[in-house]
Amino acid sequence: MSDNLLLARDGAVATLTMNRPDALNVLDLPMMDALVAHTAALASDSTLRVVVLRGAGKHFMAGGDLRTFATQLSQVPPELRQGEFQRIVDRLHPAIEHLQRMPHPVIAAVQGAVAGFGLSLVGACDLVVASEDAYFSSAYRQIGLSPDGGGTWSLPRIVGLRKALEIYLLSERFDAREAARIGLVNRVVDAAVLDATVQAFAQSIATGPALALRNVKRLLRESLDRPLSQQLRAEADSFGQCAADDDFREGIEAFFAKRPPRFR
Repeated sequence: MSDNLLLARDGAVATLTMNRPDALNVLDLPMMDALVAHTAALASDSTLRVVVLRGAGKHFMAGGDLRTFATQLSQVPPELRQGEFQRIVDRLHPAIEHLQRMPHPVIAAVQGAVAGFGLSLVGACDLVVASEDAYFSSAYRQIGLSPDGGGTWSLPRIVGLRKALEIYLLSERFDAREAARIGLVNRVVDAAVLDATVQAFAQSIATGPALALRNVKRLLRESLDRPLSQQLRAEADSFGQCAADDDFREGIEAFFAKRPPRFR
């Protein structure tokens, strides 16, 4: 597996680190393949409770590697470029689906540049903690491209259609406080406590009732594509499933014993 993407495991928490700090963690082809492979493996690992996605160094991710794009432009004949660049994007997009659909919540820890595909990655995560030095930009307009990475799907759902149009059409940079104001990030913290805050989030989820929290993610993710009646049915099914789980009994017993629950 590529050294440009590092995987670490601490109990039920997996941390995936994009590791090209000297290049602002931009995606080259080996890193794309590694991201797809790692996210697929994490999605199928039932022993996990939470995944943390981060970038090494001073930046989260500044998008695709423009040197890779330039190489493709110089090597691929003009009549074949459309198909070649479509294949590159199709090669990467499964990683977004893995992040969105994996049962365990995904937390992004972001600092510095969050641009292009990096912005789409943030949109695919469930929770986002940003340091005060983080800045965001769609960045596609500057190189004459439309977005990839599911950004046109996730951003309107997170910040609303009108704001998503502004972000992509004007391509203006905005800071972490504005990202929090529009709902793109959950928390803005000092850079010195970014890792500690993300770790606290991760441990809170990892020690919680696994089935219930997985069902929360699934219910919320699927709600936007369902009418109310179907969502109510899904909630009832999930409620019954959780009530049959041992964690529900533990939660009730802990409540009456006036002690913290010890979920399995």
